[in-house]
Amino acid sequence: MLPLSLLKTAQSHPMLVELKNGETYNGHLVSCDTWMNINLREVICTSKDGDRFWRMPECYIRGSTIKYLRIPDEVIDMVKEDVQQKTRSRQEMNKQNRGGQNQRGRNQQNRNNAFSGRREQGNRQPNNNRPLAQGNKNPQKKMPPK
Repeated sequence: MLPLSLLKTAQSHPMLVELKNGETYNGHLVSCDTWMNINLREVICTSKDGDRFWRMPECYIRGSTIKYLRIPDEVIDMVKEDVQQKTRSRQEMNKQNRGGQNQRGRNQQNRNNAFSGRREQGNRQPNNNRPLAQGNKNPQKKMPPK
């Protein structure tokens, strides 16, 4: 489960956000982006000491200032269900898109049959004209011992 998928699922749910400076924000998540910047509505901000409170209709919190998020358990359960559902659908798609096991298409089977037929016929003659890997150009002549 990725944090951004968790946040996207948590939209319109209440959450608590604690910042690195100690302030906390309670509100409903409106939106989030890939940098974990979030918009909250109906926000109550609490100071670091807990002695001052502010009520705001909306607020924007930069993602790099967030220390942690407290999200309801029901949202976490929803994300787990979504992940399981996506893995099931991917597995079903993989089963449906299979063209055959260990093949790359219809022509692969034809190629395999053609190659195996050549091997079975055995009408290929050994090629004595190719050069040897050691540098001896003529296989009939032997190099004198050094």
